[in-house]
Amino acid sequence: MDSKKIFRAVKGNDKVFQELIQLEKNKLYRIAYLYVKNENDALDIVQETIYKAFRSKQKLKNAEYFSTWLTRILINNALNFIKKNKKVIPFAEEEMERLHESPEHPSIENRIDLVNAIDCLEESYKTVIILRYYKDFTIRQIAEFLNCPEGTVKTKIHRATNQLKRNIKEDCFYE
Repeated sequence: MDSKKIFRAVKGNDKVFQELIQLEKNKLYRIAYLYVKNENDALDIVQETIYKAFRSKQKLKNAEYFSTWLTRILINNALNFIKKNKKVIPFAEEEMERLHESPEHPSIENRIDLVNAIDCLEESYKTVIILRYYKDFTIRQIAEFLNCPEGTVKTKIHRATNQLKRNIKEDCFYE
C-alpha cells in the first residue's frame, strides 16, 4: 500500500481513506466470515470496523501497518460480536462457494472440511491461522499484532496445524 496515501487519509482526506478501504474490504469480509459464518453478520462487522477505523484513523502511527491495524480492529469486533451473541451458525454450501471463489482452492468438499476444522479451533489458534494463511502475515507481524513473542506464535501455529490435521483426519474416517 502507498504510504503517502495512508498518510493523507490519516490526516483527514476522507476520499483517500475510502479508496484504501476499498482495497481491503474483501479481505476484511473473508476474515469476518471465518469468525461468524453468516454473510449479514460479517458485513455488519466489516461496517463496524470501517466506522471505528474512520473515527480513530488519526491514532495510526505507522502507515506501513494500515492493513494490520484494520485487521486488528476487525478481529476485535468479530470476537466481541461472538461473545455478545454466543450463537453458532452452521455453514451453508452456497456461502462456502462464495467465500472461496478463487481457482487456487481445492474442491468444495475439501474447502468445507478445512473451514469446518478451522472453526473447531480455539480462538487464539483460529486467529494465528487466519493471520498466517489468509492474510499472509509473517511470524514477526503476527507477534507484533498479538503483542506476544515470536516463539509463542510459532508454537500456536504448530499446534493449530496439528489440530487441523487431526480434525480433518477424524472427519474423513467417520464418513
